[in-house]
Amino acid sequence: MPFRIIRNDITKIKADAIVNTANPEPVIGGGTDTAIYNAAGAEELLAERRKIGSIAVGDAAYTPAFSLDAKYVIHTVGPYWQDGEHGEKDLLRSCYKKSLELADKLDCKSIAFPLISTGVYKFPKGEALHISLSVIQEFLLTHDMEVTIAVFDKGSFELSGKLFAGIDEYIDEHYVDDAIGSEYYTNDMRRIREIERERMIVQRQAKTSLDEILGNSSETFSEMMMRLIGERGLSNPDVYKKANIDRKLFSAIQCKREYQPKKKTALALAVALELDMPTTREFLAKAGYALSPSDKSDIIVSYFIENRRYSIMELNEALFDHDISTL
Repeated sequence: MPFRIIRNDITKIKADAIVNTANPEPVIGGGTDTAIYNAAGAEELLAERRKIGSIAVGDAAYTPAFSLDAKYVIHTVGPYWQDGEHGEKDLLRSCYKKSLELADKLDCKSIAFPLISTGVYKFPKGEALHISLSVIQEFLLTHDMEVTIAVFDKGSFELSGKLFAGIDEYIDEHYVDDAIGSEYYTNDMRRIREIERERMIVQRQAKTSLDEILGNSSETFSEMMMRLIGERGLSNPDVYKKANIDRKLFSAIQCKREYQPKKKTALALAVALELDMPTTREFLAKAGYALSPSDKSDIIVSYFIENRRYSIMELNEALFDHDISTL
């Protein structure tokens, strides 16, 4: 996929360019800066960094990557968080934008970012991730590059509740726990009745999905996808870029009539095509899948579709926040 968010040490990632949250002056700072210098070879990297001199906040420059599994280190200077009223957000956008532009100029096919400014510079992590995704999404609409955001500190990461107000409530309302047996030994008879009702809904959905597969077997997933693209007046790049899938995978789905995609790919395409819920269920059924109320990933995707929020980046942000693998 062109974009992913992972929990990992950025010095362990293989990419053409590794982005460093650099000190403005050619000295080794703390946090990610120290880790990258140590992994690359501190003396060699610092010698190249000194050749650049000062780097302005929001700007970016590059050096060789030395012992890192990369070609280049792109050094960008993030803003120090004061209160959000001193241009910090625009400066952080500039860090990501200029780093991506520099990677493109260097003909990089892949780039890995940390969450810039979220360490000793105290930029709120949730806001920083939201900004990074908006810049990356805009860049990937016109460029082909694999972009990774590496979040190392899982324990202290928490997105702002304002970004996804309502998702947790939606999950609570729609989620059916697979460990149903233990529920029968509680005194909460109301909850027991709710579980039974939800189970019946699941069974009806499964039957409906099977009926759709059997009743509409003449049109494959690939054919339905191309029909929907045509009906909506979209271009192929419009769809695979919005779905965050690469061109080769999209071409394979397009050219092979019986191609069966992974469920995540089918869900991403449903979001990119901006399908309503009934059409989403039919679309998934073509590939042999159904939305399950015992799968939190499916529930979050359903929340976005029902609320007509069709940004794959925003959806992935919500999945990541709930510690679920992104699309």
